[in-house]
Amino acid sequence: MYNGIVNIYKEQGFTSHDVVAKLRGIYGQKKIGHTGTLDPMAEGTLIVCLGQATKLSDLILTKDKQYIAKMKLGLVTDTDDITGNETASDEEATSKLFEGVQDESSSSSKDIAKLMEDTFEGFLGKSMQIPPMYSAIKVNGKKLYEYARAGIVIEREPRPIEIYEMKLIDILPETHEVSFSVRCSKGTYIRSLIRDIGDKLGTGATMSGLIRDEVNGIKAVDGYRISDLQTLKEEGKLGETVQPMDKLLESVPAVEALDSSEKLLTNGNRLRPDGIKLINDNSTSSTVEVDDSSDVLKNSDFIRVYYKGELRALYSYDAEKKDFKVFKML
Repeated sequence: MYNGIVNIYKEQGFTSHDVVAKLRGIYGQKKIGHTGTLDPMAEGTLIVCLGQATKLSDLILTKDKQYIAKMKLGLVTDTDDITGNETASDEEATSKLFEGVQDESSSSSKDIAKLMEDTFEGFLGKSMQIPPMYSAIKVNGKKLYEYARAGIVIEREPRPIEIYEMKLIDILPETHEVSFSVRCSKGTYIRSLIRDIGDKLGTGATMSGLIRDEVNGIKAVDGYRISDLQTLKEEGKLGETVQPMDKLLESVPAVEALDSSEKLLTNGNRLRPDGIKLINDNSTSSTVEVDDSSDVLKNSDFIRVYYKGELRALYSYDAEKKDFKVFKML
C-alpha cells in the first residue's frame, strides 16, 4: 500500500470524487482521499492522500491556496459561474465600462486597470463571506447544492476568510472578462469573491474560469494528470509520483523521540521534554535539546514527532503539565 501524497492536476469535467475513484483503480487501494474539492469546471492542483496520509487530510485543508481566476462582467448566474442559469445581466453598464479599452495604451484601458486594482484592494484582509448556494456546505444534514437543485434557497451564514493578495493579470474587452490571481485562506469561495466584486463594480459578475495554481508550495505545473499516472503505472514507475506524507507539514516544528521515549510514543502516551530533541531545519540529522520553555514548541498548535527518521505522530504542548500529549497518531 502506498502512503503519502500525490499532486494531481485535475482537468475540467472531472469532479474531485471522479479523481479519487480513478486513483483507487490506478494505485490499487481503497484508502485514498482528496484535500479540498474543486468544481468540475475548475482545474489545477488537487492534493490526494494515500494510505496513512489520509489521517492528515483535515490538517492539509487548513493551508493557504493560490488561484488564477477569470470573471465575466455583466452576467449573474444562480451558481455564480458560467455553468449556471442566468439570473441577471447588465450589458449596457458593462459595455460602457469596457468602452475604448481595445488599445492597451489608451487612457480608457489604464482607467479600467486602475479601477480593477482599486476594487481588488478593497477585498484584501479578513472579512466575512456568504458561500454560494451551489456548494457542499451542509445545513440540517443536507448539502446546500441539494437544496438549490430543488429550487430552495437557504439563508447562509457568513464565514470568515482572508484574502492575502490579488493581482490583475489581463483585461479582455471583446468578451467582457478580467483575469486575476488571488492568494487566500482555507474556505474562500472564488465564485463568491467574484460575485461580490461584480456587486462592487455595479455590473454583476460570474466566474468563467478557475485554476488552482498552488497549495502550500505544491504547484499545478508539477501535477500529474490521470493519463500520466496510467502511463507511469504501465512503466512500473508509479511509486515515483508519491511524496512523503509530511510534505505539507514542513512549516510545523519537528522533534525526534529518543530511544527512552520510543515505547511511550508507540503507545500514544505523554512525552516529557527531556525525552525528545528539537530537529533543526527539518532534518533529523541535526537536533538540539528541548526544555519546557521552548517557545517554538509551546506556541505551535501541534508538532511532528519522529523516531529514527519516521513520522510517527503529532503532539501538542500541555502548558499545565509541561509535557506533550497526543494530537494525532499516524
